[in-house]
Amino acid sequence: MFRTSTTRCRRPAVALTAALVATLLLAGCAATSAAGPVADAPGFWLGVWQGMILPITFLVSLFSDQVAVYAVPNAGHLYDFGFVVGACVIPLPGTLLRGATSRRRAKARR
Repeated sequence: MFRTSTTRCRRPAVALTAALVATLLLAGCAATSAAGPVADAPGFWLGVWQGMILPITFLVSLFSDQVAVYAVPNAGHLYDFGFVVGACVIPLPGTLLRGATSRRRAKARR
């Protein structure tokens, strides 16, 4: 009967939500390569190494189609975990050195 201003405001939100849900459902239909077990698939240790060289690999991959940042196919979760561990190792020395320098400066001020 009577339309309020909140009814008009809800319609775009409902339409946006419906569009988002439809997009997510259609994204699930995207074509992917079959992930089957591969005999010599990269595992944890290669994931650690490739995570550690990530900054250099990323820069090279910008200029070369022959270099990929991430190995596909891989051993699955172990490779993923190793990759993340390796990528986290990169900033660790700088963080530790910065902390040691900050502690020295704080001691010198006392």
